[in-house]
Amino acid sequence: MNILRLLITVVSLFIGSLAFAQNADTQAYPFDPATQPLENGTPGEVMQREFSSSKIYPGTQRSYWIYVPAGYNPDEPACLFVSLDGVQHNAPTVFDNLIASGEMPVTIGVFVAPGEVRNAKGEVLRYNRSNEFDKTDDTFARFLLEELLPEVEQQSTADGRPIRLSKDANDRAISGCSSGAICAFTAAWFRPDAFSRVYSAIGTYVPMRGGNEYPALIRKTEPKPLRIFLEDGSQDTWNPLFGSWYESNVLMESALRFSGYEVAHSWGHGGHDGTHAALIFPDVMRWLWKGWPHRVQKGNSSNNMLPGIVLKDCEWEPVDLSFTPQGQLFATRDGGVLVQDEKHKVYQLDAEGNLSTVLTLNANESLVGSTGEHLYLADTKGNLIEAGNGKKRTIAKGLNRIESVLATEKGSIYLTQASGEDDCLWLIQPNAPKQLLNRQLNGGGYLALFPNLQLMLRSEKNSQWLYSYTVTEEGKTENGQRFYWLHNTENYDWTENGNMVFDRNGNLFIATVMGVQVCDHNGRVRAILTLPSGRISSLCFGGKELNVLYVLSGNKLYRRKVNTQGHYPWLPALNPGSQGAG
Repeated sequence: MNILRLLITVVSLFIGSLAFAQNADTQAYPFDPATQPLENGTPGEVMQREFSSSKIYPGTQRSYWIYVPAGYNPDEPACLFVSLDGVQHNAPTVFDNLIASGEMPVTIGVFVAPGEVRNAKGEVLRYNRSNEFDKTDDTFARFLLEELLPEVEQQSTADGRPIRLSKDANDRAISGCSSGAICAFTAAWFRPDAFSRVYSAIGTYVPMRGGNEYPALIRKTEPKPLRIFLEDGSQDTWNPLFGSWYESNVLMESALRFSGYEVAHSWGHGGHDGTHAALIFPDVMRWLWKGWPHRVQKGNSSNNMLPGIVLKDCEWEPVDLSFTPQGQLFATRDGGVLVQDEKHKVYQLDAEGNLSTVLTLNANESLVGSTGEHLYLADTKGNLIEAGNGKKRTIAKGLNRIESVLATEKGSIYLTQASGEDDCLWLIQPNAPKQLLNRQLNGGGYLALFPNLQLMLRSEKNSQWLYSYTVTEEGKTENGQRFYWLHNTENYDWTENGNMVFDRNGNLFIATVMGVQVCDHNGRVRAILTLPSGRISSLCFGGKELNVLYVLSGNKLYRRKVNTQGHYPWLPALNPGSQGAG
């Protein structure tokens, strides 16, 4: 046993025995022999390393440790266990025992300390722990996946074995205590394609940096393939200013169970310490890895809106394209989808998945709308152009910086224009001059019409609100209110949402940084569909029945058959049944 390994074991056992003596609650947890050094066999190796080249957290320095089991063979990539706040729960010894007994697979542990920013004298100027761990976005997950774990795989054991980690989420677990716990959950929540097993001990699901929103988001979001163990004690609190930490964990467990997750918990009577978490650690590992290599499965949520949207066994699938998609997605009348590339070409992806070139735009033109049959282009001279059947005609002038166009079955055209301090909404009707409907400070570029064409929605820039207007028989907009509210765990005021489309039931689908958010008639988010690739910039309904949802995420196009049908204002108006006042 090397000196570092011996030191970790002695310190862990000392802390555990001290806490055991001080906490009567520990008497409820019987001694587990897996917490003792391996009697017969060779213990794994523990290596300490330093990392100070992060671009995601610039200027930070941190230590990390790598545990490699004695039986690890680099010919077979190992499973992965990530622990935040360094080595905890006497994990190397527990892993030695459980791997030897076959109760968990051959697993390499990576134990990560939070970052610190130091001056030239080595003095800490800034502790990065809460900033890294308590944030409810994908930043730390990206740090692990893009920076630290690739660094880990550059290391080798003392006998020269290279570190090779499985990239399969089913082979990966992540764990933490306190702020490390919410960070572990957040990493798996945002990247279920990278982690599928989570141990959360005394987690801070409280209003530090938005963690208190998780129970609501879990209930609204389509379930993910995660297995989660929660631990806490009824006396848990670090600072009651942030609320009841124990109650927040109970709410998490309730929300996860409501949403069909494979979740287990152990509630004790202790405070904000790792005693309870360490005592049950071997059993938690047995539960997290039970049945491996069988895959962790998605559950069935009790969310009553999701069955009207998602179809069982119909998942997101990438659409192979020979170009990089950009801009906004638009639908065609025969169920196709219009997609642009970086070279000003517009393609149509038909309902069968065939791709064809529709139009090559001039360098000063951009695609801003569609009737499902004709395209609308805006050029840098302020012209709105209709293109179709190989011809182009200018239908309006003097409209610089057109953002988007919405056309109705009756030939009315609504368009948004970024005109400076106020953003304009215009109406263009056949054989009539264009009409300025309103000027709105920070008016957004995206519009949507309720299926009955009597309500119009408009996004708001730098906001998670959407405006709702009534539409008169003459097509004018009145009675504007901030009405629809969206979630945004990134908490960036400048975050822009993408376009939005109604389905035939009158539910609104919006492209957001969190995925597809779905709102009911009364403006409340009731369902969220996510992709591992993260934020979505545009969406539309395609397919012959308009029951295939297409989304643009980053530079990739995805599609998914759904249990609803889209509705566009260039289709005949219909009146969805009322959902009541709520």
